[in-house]
Amino acid sequence: MTAVNEAKREFTACVLIIGNEILSGRTQDVNLAYIAQRLNTLGIRLREARVVADIEHAIVKAVNECRAAYDYVFTTGGIGPTHDDITSECVAKAFGQRYVVNERARAILLRRYANPADLNAARLRMATMAEGAELIENPISGAPGYRVGNVYVLAGIPKVMQAMFESMAHLLTGGAPILSRGVSAELAEGVIAADLTALQGRFSELDIGSYPWYRQGRFGTAIVMRGTERTRIDACAEELKVFMRRLGGDPRDEEV
Repeated sequence: MTAVNEAKREFTACVLIIGNEILSGRTQDVNLAYIAQRLNTLGIRLREARVVADIEHAIVKAVNECRAAYDYVFTTGGIGPTHDDITSECVAKAFGQRYVVNERARAILLRRYANPADLNAARLRMATMAEGAELIENPISGAPGYRVGNVYVLAGIPKVMQAMFESMAHLLTGGAPILSRGVSAELAEGVIAADLTALQGRFSELDIGSYPWYRQGRFGTAIVMRGTERTRIDACAEELKVFMRRLGGDPRDEEV
């Protein structure tokens, strides 16, 4: 593939957020936003995100469906030392690989403990993964993430996940960075809907999202335009402002 075609090709991704603690509401996920924002800068479009319970068949099914549908799959959570950390076993099963101790990962963990006996059976689970997995560095706590095919298995703890992501981000292939611009006005969605539909038709290559808001007793709508060409985004924003003013609004740029 030529460099020109590579830049124009759309690269896609999915995030699988694994853990009962997310579904129960006990833990609020912050990993999705971080990954989405970083993928934008890398020119990779996040097309789907799923929250998956700590259930083997559900994780295996999600991994297999998503790795077939997208260029990249990122999983977060479920690679710790406890009984409910089953992501690694499930990824191995999804790929039909043996679930084995990775000797490089074992060596990394051993360096973390003054007494080798401290690397007990529970902690050794953090070095057990699909056979042939490629390790992803964890500069914070040592226990590595890893890659199998197009599936990147990352920690659930946000700071650790972020460190893992940054250690391998340079290996991800993407297209042109995804740019965005926001415009907001005190206009209801129902008032701007028809003009917004027509605007999307004229700028079909952009993703145009409409987000209603309520602030200090006032209603309004923020419009976010995303694409790879700044000139087209800016042209779209100017047309948007024109019809917002015609409809009685006072449009202003909004940080996105």
